[in-house]
Amino acid sequence: MANEPLQHGRYYHIYNRGNNGENLFVQQRNFPYFLQLYAKYIQPIAETFAYCLLPNHFHFALRTYTPAEQEAYHANQIDEQIGPFLENGPISTIFKLIDPSRAFNNMFIAYTRAFNNATQRTGTLFERPFKRKPVDSHRYLIALITYIHRNPQKHGFVADFREWPWSSYSAMLTDKPTKLNRDEMLAWYNGRSSFIDAHAAEQDEKQIAPLLLEDWW
Repeated sequence: MANEPLQHGRYYHIYNRGNNGENLFVQQRNFPYFLQLYAKYIQPIAETFAYCLLPNHFHFALRTYTPAEQEAYHANQIDEQIGPFLENGPISTIFKLIDPSRAFNNMFIAYTRAFNNATQRTGTLFERPFKRKPVDSHRYLIALITYIHRNPQKHGFVADFREWPWSSYSAMLTDKPTKLNRDEMLAWYNGRSSFIDAHAAEQDEKQIAPLLLEDWW
């Protein structure tokens, strides 16, 4: 169901656009700020495999954490941030399970507040509810990741999707640190060479249709 709350431990295609087709990103600084908020609100509740930010919409391929994975992430963050300063080692803190849908809503609220303040606008910025589509096989997941990375070219923002700076494509081709689950994702493609080849090939639109609720653009 399109509006079904996000479940723990499931793969999803998360996407949304500006309300009434309005642009979400009007200055270059908007893109990295959105990703900073994504890291703050979504990294604790999900692992991300791919993303693409376009002027009026965005796409993410991710898997929400199970409750146990959420708690482990929380504990690890506490250990990294506080542990080194404690004489007797890390301490335990109260863990509160985060609802994945609420995490996304909180991110959208935070971005809208900052965007409205910066542009002297009021009101809702994102369409509601945000779109979510479960991904139930690795075949679909690979097709989705390829679709996400090729999206800027599909919608005519660039002639070559590899030139678009606000997607995760280039991060997949380096060994630099990343918050994306790069190793697992590349394993699904059987390595970087196959990843590059899959993206270079024209994609069958019917292959991605089950992972889209509508063709907006």
